[in-house]
Amino acid sequence: MACLRLLPLLLLLSAAAEAAGDEAHVSAVVAEKGLAFAKDVLIGEAVRSLTPLRLPGSEKAVRVPFLGGIRVAASNITLFHLDVGEDSAIYPGDSGLVVVASGITANISMDWSYCYDSWLFPIEIADSGTASILVQGMEVGITMVIKNSNGSLALSISQCGCYVKDLVISLDGGASWFYQGFINAFEDHIKAAVEKAIPENIIEGTGKLDSFLRGLPRSVSLDNVAALNMTFVNDPHCGNSSIEFDINGLITSAVAKTNYLQKHPQLSLSCGGASKMLLLSLDEDVFNSALEVYFKAGSMHWIVDKVSDQSLLNTASWKFIIPHLYWNYPNDDMLLNISMASSPVISITSEKIGATINADMIIDVLDGKETVPVACISVVVSASGVVEASGNKVYGKVGLDNFSLALKWSKIGNFHMSLIQGVIRVFLNTVCMPYLNSRLGNGFIVPVVHDFTLKDVYVLTTAEQLTLCSDVTFTNASSLASLPVL
Repeated sequence: MACLRLLPLLLLLSAAAEAAGDEAHVSAVVAEKGLAFAKDVLIGEAVRSLTPLRLPGSEKAVRVPFLGGIRVAASNITLFHLDVGEDSAIYPGDSGLVVVASGITANISMDWSYCYDSWLFPIEIADSGTASILVQGMEVGITMVIKNSNGSLALSISQCGCYVKDLVISLDGGASWFYQGFINAFEDHIKAAVEKAIPENIIEGTGKLDSFLRGLPRSVSLDNVAALNMTFVNDPHCGNSSIEFDINGLITSAVAKTNYLQKHPQLSLSCGGASKMLLLSLDEDVFNSALEVYFKAGSMHWIVDKVSDQSLLNTASWKFIIPHLYWNYPNDDMLLNISMASSPVISITSEKIGATINADMIIDVLDGKETVPVACISVVVSASGVVEASGNKVYGKVGLDNFSLALKWSKIGNFHMSLIQGVIRVFLNTVCMPYLNSRLGNGFIVPVVHDFTLKDVYVLTTAEQLTLCSDVTFTNASSLASLPVL
């Protein structure tokens, strides 16, 4: 049996529905649980990117009674370990997304040295060694502003600060026990260096992430026919404990220009009472826009030459239903040439997901080496289905609800549709629906960031919208290091 070239989005009719319109979008809501997950991932990767962190050295001249002038120096100051406490938080604020990392401890290593000339001794006296420094009670606060910039996301830092509460400095090497008081002279310098370097590195990393976000494609090709419009719509919308990103989300021709959509975002955290990290909502217009693109591209065409009961595709089986067909073409094989008369329409309600398909079925007779079209029947099918999800795949199952038939034209005389109603019902139930279900059963991959996996997905349907509620797992921590921001 030849393939139905409707591609996955047409097959999603079992999991999608009606309504056409120029305005449609996909919205992704990162809920409180998702923000907490993002905080853990981002802070963990920030720690990886900040360490090791080289800090500027310092040299000072100190006068000591009885000893005279002493020159002390600190060099090779390196922050090599960060440990972030459990009290860290991320939440939407009045002016942006606020990240607060508190209870941070850090470890710093450095070299120290001193030298002095004393009137007691005619020669220069010097000593050197290393030091280990424990940073305690450090806090870092960041306010990030995410805006829509001509359909792309722009990220900036409005506030970023670091505070160090206390340092514990331990010297090693030389007569370190004797010089502890000298090295304490560098405590203020090290505090200030840490409090300056960490915000500078965070802001630099944010600039790289901003460039990365601005460079995201506005359109993603699905194949040589269709493309997904990835233009962001309006600014991200912050709720009390969530943030929503709205995307145009319409499927367009692969050569069509991206249109900008102005639609007010509607934040919705309804997920059947489940507490999830991510809510991905797709308007039914997204599915209908895809079907419209494939319909206009001429991809919705199906030649049926094999069925489970092959006798149905021989005129002998129709001799008592359409006598003129058998009389004119006795014992000839047939083909069913099916094409969409209009784009299928998908509708989503809280009760079900349905589809209406309007197709023309032309009966072709294989008369010797010639293919002869003998009749055209208009078939309008109503179907409904369910959607399930596992991991990064969405699965569907469709069932026939109803159908109607009308004779459009005939070269074998007029015949009543009631005569072939039963045969067409068998064809739809034994050929069309199983074929669609076999394709839907393979699943369709939900586009998510590489190495992130959806977990415990809950599927919810509401009026004109399909929502996937999911937790997220991060499978490869090392992969984030390849992003420009890191």
